[in-house]
Amino acid sequence: MILNKQIPLKRIYFTAATYFLTGIVVIFLASGCNSSRRVSKSSPEFTIIQTAKSYRGTPYRYGGTTRSGIDCSALVYHSFAAAGVKLPRTSTEQSKLGKKIPVKKARPGDVLFFATGKKKKEVTHTGIVTEAQKNSLRFIHASTSLGVTEDYLSNSYWVKAFLFAKRLETK
Repeated sequence: MILNKQIPLKRIYFTAATYFLTGIVVIFLASGCNSSRRVSKSSPEFTIIQTAKSYRGTPYRYGGTTRSGIDCSALVYHSFAAAGVKLPRTSTEQSKLGKKIPVKKARPGDVLFFATGKKKKEVTHTGIVTEAQKNSLRFIHASTSLGVTEDYLSNSYWVKAFLFAKRLETK
């Protein structure tokens, strides 16, 4: 019985190098491709999102602009105003501003537009992206049934109603 078996040095280096390179690749993929896009606390987008989140639980009221009742476009209006960005009051007018972006490029602070009415191409609803990952987009909006809440764009209702995403100038 051999207690002190000799292991070739080349095999040790090869195994260690393989594990090291595999670890580097995993870290690279985890940090780059599927990571959440975050915003700096000093950015206008952070202020926009935090303002919108401060309205969570506020009931929905058509045409409402206060914490006692608010609609989707007023939520966007007040959230951007907190960052010094003046927007029109209605979702239809808000949808005419900014630059259209592919939904896969959306990041926190971008605005999503929806057609929730009978006309499938007419903007009737809006929300602000709060989290963006490779295959997942979360947004805050004023829901007619739940008030101000966050939802995932992957929800079947929102997928069907989604029209486009826009990046509005915040500087």
